Amino acid sequence: MINKLDATDEPEIEQESSKVSEQDSVIVQLVNKIIIDAVQSKVSDIHIEPYPGKDDVIVRYRVDGRCKVYQRIPYKYKYAIPSRIKIMCGLDISERRKPQDGKIDFKKFGPLDVELRVATVPTAGQLEDVVMRVLASGEAALPYDKLGLTERNSKVLLQCINQPYGLVLVVGPTGSGKTTTLHSAISVINTPETKIWTAEDPVEITQRGLRQVQVHPKIGFTFAAALRSFLRADPDVIMVGEMRDQETAEIGVESSLTGHLVFSTLHTNSAPETVTRLLDMELDPFSFSDAILCILAQRLCRRLCDCKQQYQPERKELEEIIMEYGVEDFKKTGINPAEIKLWKAVGCPKCGDSGYKGRLGIHELLEGTDQMKALIKRKSEIEQIRKQAIADGMTTLKQDGILKSFQGLTDLKEVRKVCIK
Repeated sequence: MINKLDATDEPEIEQESSKVSEQDSVIVQLVNKIIIDAVQSKVSDIHIEPYPGKDDVIVRYRVDGRCKVYQRIPYKYKYAIPSRIKIMCGLDISERRKPQDGKIDFKKFGPLDVELRVATVPTAGQLEDVVMRVLASGEAALPYDKLGLTERNSKVLLQCINQPYGLVLVVGPTGSGKTTTLHSAISVINTPETKIWTAEDPVEITQRGLRQVQVHPKIGFTFAAALRSFLRADPDVIMVGEMRDQETAEIGVESSLTGHLVFSTLHTNSAPETVTRLLDMELDPFSFSDAILCILAQRLCRRLCDCKQQYQPERKELEEIIMEYGVEDFKKTGINPAEIKLWKAVGCPKCGDSGYKGRLGIHELLEGTDQMKALIKRKSEIEQIRKQAIADGMTTLKQDGILKSFQGLTDLKEVRKVCIK
């Protein structure tokens, strides 16, 4: 593909962009190929990074949460490629000084039915970076038993989602699989007897039986506005993509107290932290404590490929792991340290020699028990909330990850990458 591109002198911006009409088929084919290869390799994001001077344009893919270089393109095309992508999503190609965002509906341009969310960012030297997020268009929800929840977490979450009303939160950073988990949980209660409304941005996973709504903050149709309209539309269950602001959170809590089951997500790092974050948003501690059923915090770490190798950890490594888990907590698990086996990544053609294939969730689930509700009403410190959650049976993210590494699902290096403590 690339050898058709001849690397001659430094291109002129205007002249280059004007060349990117439909006729410039090399660029058209190249951009299509980048997208098609990405979709086939199950990539989540495509990064296009032009450099000043005569350095190549670098294209990077993010696979299973890690970036890797996919290819280098001669610098001559550093204006043409971003311009072509902007044409595909109908953006202003003459505006290069400020960021823009749009969407590509790829089935108009190529053989795949896939949507991409596009963001352009102006970088130094009059250049533009483009980042495309491949949206899982119309994917079905993951079955609940495939979420990889431990027995206790699975049982508590099932109890919570079968309640007639209340608030269920899933928290974690961007791209930690919160929406996937919510859709899996909702698929369990998605029956003809239950009316379920969802407000999402964007709608990535579709399920029959759900009434799914795409919010448009630019025209004032925000999560809060969608939530208000749902309350007039006779819901049993409501899912809000995200509680970004106090208003959305307040309506969410009120809806859960007026007899609806409400699901939502938040960007916080751990389950106990979520409680303090929402109280900082000046939510009423009494309504919030009455509403809360459970808070599930989660992360994704890379799953070991089948080429993994088992080994017997040395004493020093075991002591470190037990210290990380917490000596007292580890005793309660009843695991005999002498019997612990660990696995390490090897690498084979199937996983592209990385040793990892696919991802797996690690979770911590804080249950809204009576003791927990009492602490929330008193606006207790985060430490007390964490202690109470652990007393109620919560394993922390790190502990959940360590237990999953004992089962050979992932390795400790991966767990440490996504959890701090």
